[in-house]
Amino acid sequence: MAAARRGGAGRTRPTLEEVAARAGGGRGTASRVINGSPRVSDRTRAAVEQAVADLGYVPNRAARALAANRADAVALVIPEPETRLFAEPYFSDIIRGVGGELADTDLQLLLTIVRTAKERQRLADYLAAHRVEGVLLISAHAADPLPDLLERMEIPAVLSGRRTAREAAAYVDSDNLGGARAAVAHLVERGRRAIATITGPLDTYTAQCRLDGYREALEAADLPRAADLVEPADFTEEGGRRAMAALLARRPDVDAVFAASDVMAAGARRVLREHGRKIPDDVAVVGYGDSPLARHMDPPLTSVRQATEEMGRAMARVLLEQMASYAPQTGTPLPRPQLVLPAELVRRESS
Repeated sequence: MAAARRGGAGRTRPTLEEVAARAGGGRGTASRVINGSPRVSDRTRAAVEQAVADLGYVPNRAARALAANRADAVALVIPEPETRLFAEPYFSDIIRGVGGELADTDLQLLLTIVRTAKERQRLADYLAAHRVEGVLLISAHAADPLPDLLERMEIPAVLSGRRTAREAAAYVDSDNLGGARAAVAHLVERGRRAIATITGPLDTYTAQCRLDGYREALEAADLPRAADLVEPADFTEEGGRRAMAALLARRPDVDAVFAASDVMAAGARRVLREHGRKIPDDVAVVGYGDSPLARHMDPPLTSVRQATEEMGRAMARVLLEQMASYAPQTGTPLPRPQLVLPAELVRRESS
């Protein structure tokens, strides 16, 4: 009858004490069963579970997380300035993919931007307090200490991309080398011979791979790898603008440019037009990312499509698998899946 009375408009939420009383045990025993502790007998577990069902008891999520030393949250950490976060579609696509994959879970997604050593220390203190169950780290640089810190703290973590070719952490990456190679091979096929590249920051493995793909394509076509046709930048539009200006000053004969991001390609396009160069008649342009920006440029930009949103989804799936299988108290090593998703060249009028 008690359970029936709770079904009316003036229902009261059953308590853990009521569950314990109905099961014929103590509050602590009932709590251990509800929180999945193995330190109870099968008979006791069955009695508590039956009491939970009879009373319609719903555990308090916050109290349960505290009792189990769980935070029910995942941190999405981006060690980049806000200018990149809001200017580059890559980040919003990753966030959308992660959020979509976590939508059907009970986990909160915490977005954290880390730009300075002070902010990194603040994040380390936050993580040390066990306030998150896992970390997704986007855009890790070669010298970034965060992945090693997460390893020492034994916090499940997944990287977007790799720091080096020998990355030991779990990651989801795109085939940056193959995508860049396809982009430059396409320019060669279009008859271009003085092919320049605007790279991303070379302390990121992503930018290194795209530069390697550029060089491999030139070598395959028996074209010289001229140092004066390579200009580093920072994945920003202004960086692409400065790099293109430097390339034209050194090599006015350039007839094609492969920019390692669509945003940098947009900057390069501005400079080419300021110098009276027609695209693609005088200079063909290829970007990377196949963002909405690429489709709406004039002319529409040939670009390498990477499945960025799917990368975010895959990162979240890998992290969930880690969190489900990781048991540090048993000495079980943390699983470290490593995935590389394909990249595809999308041809448009800019080349």
